[in-house]
Amino acid sequence: MSDTLTLYKLIILKMLAQIDSPLSNSQISEFILEKEYTNYFTLQQVLSEMEETGLVTISNNHNSSIYHITEAGTDTLHYFGDKISDAICQDILEYLEKHHADIRDALSTTADYFPGNGQDYLVRCQVREQDSTLIDLTLSVPSEKQAISMCNHWKAKSQKVYAYLMEQLL
Repeated sequence: MSDTLTLYKLIILKMLAQIDSPLSNSQISEFILEKEYTNYFTLQQVLSEMEETGLVTISNNHNSSIYHITEAGTDTLHYFGDKISDAICQDILEYLEKHHADIRDALSTTADYFPGNGQDYLVRCQVREQDSTLIDLTLSVPSEKQAISMCNHWKAKSQKVYAYLMEQLL
């Protein structure tokens, strides 16, 4: 079982290294489960162990966990990456190529909320493109329900909001 769990860890590290950007739990899960390498519960155990051992770090936002490969993860992949078969490497490459735009979009348009100073909530909405921030908007709302709603609608409305602001300000 240990060798199998190690392989799953190496697959995840390979994915993170190959795309050279973080991936969400759902993006990693989609690949692993689609290829039927393992089940959801084993995958979550593997991801948890990877964080505990410092192979990845996790950043959380409103509705997802984002995994980043660490230097220790990169070193581990360097030393043990040859344990991943060529067929699995090809599967990873094909998945990342097929979903590259979706992965980029999911990571470039983010929204999260947190309690403000009083009884309000602050909603931070961002759109990033590569290393540049196109928009970084923080709004105060009176309820958590409104904050959640704004976060949930940001991806669909961000382009319109950006275009509107540019039109009004230029």
